[in-house]
Amino acid sequence: MAKRSKKERQDLLLDTLKKNPFMTDEELSELFQVSVQTIRLDRLEKAIPELRERIKTVAEQNYDEVRSLLAHEVIGEIIDLQLDQSAISILDIRSEHVFTRNQIARGHHLFAQANSLAVAIINDELALTASAEIRFLRAVKLGERVVAKAKVEEKAEDRTKVQVESYIGEELVFSGRFIVFRSDHQRT
Repeated sequence: MAKRSKKERQDLLLDTLKKNPFMTDEELSELFQVSVQTIRLDRLEKAIPELRERIKTVAEQNYDEVRSLLAHEVIGEIIDLQLDQSAISILDIRSEHVFTRNQIARGHHLFAQANSLAVAIINDELALTASAEIRFLRAVKLGERVVAKAKVEEKAEDRTKVQVESYIGEELVFSGRFIVFRSDHQRT
């Protein structure tokens, strides 16, 4: 990548973060071939908040759309939500999520992220997990970011089938198929 002027780099930084607001300073540093400190200074000059604040802003907008859960009941941060269609959430694995001895995430946190996303996607005030088929594909470790992607596969009279796949980068680490009961207010 050719060296850019400060203005060009900052303009490109703005464009890049509009397309993908969840890039870390380290990822941006690699992309632009500058130091992490340079990225942080550019963000400061352009009043671009740090990653945690960008995630929080997007998540707060999406929590307003969730009907089936309260915001504090969702595990992870919902960053995209299309009710009855698809959703994405992010969970950063911190010390409270892992076993102390080996720094591996406890499975119930990955399940909870996927399960709460499967319920949050339902456009109904009452949505409960009826059943789940899950697979853990690799251990997730302290400091990793889990991105869960949910997609509605099928809607029946009072149940919805939701597929959730969780990734670390491009690697699939968890997969689940959830059958979610909903009250379906359309029936008479």
